[in-house]
Amino acid sequence: MKNDKEVNKQEFLFDKVNYKILLIGIAVIAFGFILMSGGGSDDPNVFNEDIFNFRRIRLAPTTVLIGFGITIYAILKNPKKSNQ
Repeated sequence: MKNDKEVNKQEFLFDKVNYKILLIGIAVIAFGFILMSGGGSDDPNVFNEDIFNFRRIRLAPTTVLIGFGITIYAILKNPKKSNQ
């Protein structure tokens, strides 16, 4: 029979490094969405050109895509190969 410690030992799906990379990717995605926010006008009759600036059109979506790339890498990274 197996020992009680062996039965109760829970094994995580990912390694500790994978979770760190995953959290970094999620933080980069959140930062991209923060960059995308704002730029609206309080008056609906006034058009604000700030919604078409470089930060909201190019920088923020690129940051979000980089964050998605980081999270995909964290999911696909095999911790067993790096330990050997």
